[in-house]
Amino acid sequence: MPIDRWLQRKTGGRVTVIGRSALPTLLLTTTGRKSGQPRTVPLIYAPDGARFVVTASNWGQQTHPAWSANLLAEPRATVLLSDGREFPVRAALAEGAERDRVWPLVTRVWPAYDTYVVRSGREIRVFLLTPS
Repeated sequence: MPIDRWLQRKTGGRVTVIGRSALPTLLLTTTGRKSGQPRTVPLIYAPDGARFVVTASNWGQQTHPAWSANLLAEPRATVLLSDGREFPVRAALAEGAERDRVWPLVTRVWPAYDTYVVRSGREIRVFLLTPS
């Protein structure tokens, strides 16, 4: 939601429309694959060492979210954490054994991701964001 993105940007990711988030969240800014413009989306993440694991769940809808196609087209992006740290990252689509390894990390943070797989009928894209 645009208001949620605005609120999170203004508060450095510390507050969402539902209040203070107990979930680990970040703001991911990608480059629009068609527009070339910056596009920012709030996401739940799971840590994986120095990397961040994010899912393109789109809340269980049948289509992948636009930001995930943006990352596939241009893997360089920016992350803003709720503690105010902002830095560039490079995204990689997790596949095969690596995807299998990190999926439990994200479902521990947000168990509904398993429900979203069933609801959407698709394999949800999982990205590893590595600080660069």
